[in-house]
Amino acid sequence: MTLTNEDLLAISQVVDTRLEKRLKPIEKDIKELKDDVAGLKVDIIVLNDKVQSLDDKVQSLDDKVQSLDDKVQSLEAGLHNVRLFQENIILPRLNTIESCYTDTYHRYQRDCDRMETVFDDVDLLKKVVAEHSEKLQKLA
Repeated sequence: MTLTNEDLLAISQVVDTRLEKRLKPIEKDIKELKDDVAGLKVDIIVLNDKVQSLDDKVQSLDDKVQSLDDKVQSLEAGLHNVRLFQENIILPRLNTIESCYTDTYHRYQRDCDRMETVFDDVDLLKKVVAEHSEKLQKLA
């Protein structure tokens, strides 16, 4: 059986009609997928920008933390030097001053009773000197 051109044309039209009916929804789906992909590309670009911004901020924070770490190390070294100065210079001097004041306090405490006697003796000497001065003036 041989097909004529008209038969082939009729078959072609039937096939085209059926294919067109089946391809229309697929084309629509493909167009929607293309639109979704385009939207995703935009979203990815926005996300990349945000990630880059976050990376920049994290780098800035890393730099600041490093700077703070350096400052803390410097402060720790300074504090160590202050503690050494306190231990090696200030504390021995304070101990010397304390010893001096403690010795003086004990000496005053020990001689406190004797001081009353000295005050009494000085008062008596003042009276005797005054009497002798009067007598010497009378003799003169």
